[in-house]
Amino acid sequence: MIQIHGITSPGDSAHGTPEKDAALAVVSEVAQDIDPVVEKRVLRKIDLYLMPAMLIGYGMVYYDKAILGSASLFGMTTDLALKVTDHSTSPPSVDTSRLSWATSIFYFGMLAGLYPMSFVLQRFNIRSVLGPVVLLWAVVCAATAGVTTWKGLFVQRFFLGFIESVIPTGFMTIVSGYYTQEEQALRQAWWFSGTGWFTIIGSALNYGFGQITSGSLKRWQYIYILAGALTFLFGLWCCTMPNSPVSAWFLTPEERMVAVERLRKGQTGVRCQKIKFDQIRECLTDVKIYLVAIMMAAAYTINGAISGFGPLIVSTFGYNTLDSILFQFPVGGVCVIFIPLCGYVSTIVPNARIPMLITCCLPVIAGCVMIWKSQWGYHPATPVVGYALTGFFGPVVSLIITVGASNVAGATKKTIMAATVFVAYTVGNIIGPQLVKTNTKALHYPELWTGMVICYCITIAAAVTLYLVLWRENRTRDKLELDEVQRDKIAFDDLTDKQNPFFR
Repeated sequence: MIQIHGITSPGDSAHGTPEKDAALAVVSEVAQDIDPVVEKRVLRKIDLYLMPAMLIGYGMVYYDKAILGSASLFGMTTDLALKVTDHSTSPPSVDTSRLSWATSIFYFGMLAGLYPMSFVLQRFNIRSVLGPVVLLWAVVCAATAGVTTWKGLFVQRFFLGFIESVIPTGFMTIVSGYYTQEEQALRQAWWFSGTGWFTIIGSALNYGFGQITSGSLKRWQYIYILAGALTFLFGLWCCTMPNSPVSAWFLTPEERMVAVERLRKGQTGVRCQKIKFDQIRECLTDVKIYLVAIMMAAAYTINGAISGFGPLIVSTFGYNTLDSILFQFPVGGVCVIFIPLCGYVSTIVPNARIPMLITCCLPVIAGCVMIWKSQWGYHPATPVVGYALTGFFGPVVSLIITVGASNVAGATKKTIMAATVFVAYTVGNIIGPQLVKTNTKALHYPELWTGMVICYCITIAAAVTLYLVLWRENRTRDKLELDEVQRDKIAFDDLTDKQNPFFR
């Protein structure tokens, strides 16, 4: 139901009030013409400042989780007693449940931090929150090298997840505050493609660390120290982050006006730091948020299993430890190529995001079936190809993020949507590792692959339902007799998608 709210009230309050968008500090309620040449220059500057650093930043988020799988091959499981061998059985049985929980507990920490950290990021200046938090994340990540017991690793992983929770939700809302709806798909895809880049880069680095045969530290300890150092450099960039296009120091005053004015048409706003409880209540009744959450939770179960257990699974195909790490390259390559490609197609083809999302689910299902049902043997080809196809989970998740971010408006509601998307992300990552049962390795982990196929069928069903919901809402709005003059006046009133009848 569309709540026609606030259309006659724009002039009742002064510009710059906390209830409205920060955009009103540099533009008025009347639309202004902007020079296309200037707009193109502004977009290029925003891209150059945000995209490379965000790609690296999210790559580090992915890398310091995924390296657990490589670290386990380099002796962490033995050093921290993550693998327990029961010699009372014949043959001896191996229990890796501690490794599963070391993977999952990170996401419990993220789950605990997502909503509070997201609201803190909305309420206060971005650089005051993001910079210090990322620097703290770097320290906690590097401190993994000092952990000596599996219990200590559990504690460290929980706090690492709590701290990192601010990054993905922050990136979602930052992109929605700098780019138009048409531009968001490609930009969300760019930073999320860091998963693919750092699957490749991280695997190459881990392969290099695997060559170390001497030194005062274990090979897995070096990996975490490097990850902490790289994260610290990203934290320094976060300390320079402007609060919004309104205060972007890398733009001239004229360019700031253009950066804001060009967002008027989309009706999504720029940034409002007041937390509005009416928008929180609206989220509780908005089916779009629930459907996006279901898609994310179902789609990301595969990451929890692949990031923590991928090298271990590949090692069962008869490859040695270092070769198993190199087989992460094809998975990363699929993400690097198809995440931006899907974002680009979404930019030039209207309403293509959900159909592409559904299409990208199919290779993941096929890959899971190929791994499960093929002959593993010694150096088999079919399961290795199937393993590479599971990399299509990257484009699926990227498109889910874009669909969630671009189909809601209102600063608080966008914060809720971003946090909910990644709450679902953590749920998927918690479930995934628990589907890996070491006692069924001889049967090719049937629980894992059956679970993956079911989850991706759920993703497809939820995507179809969401498409119908959005189609119906737009058709209803198209039938309204609206005064187009009001469109420009309410663009920066921080209205939600349900309150604003001009939103599409």
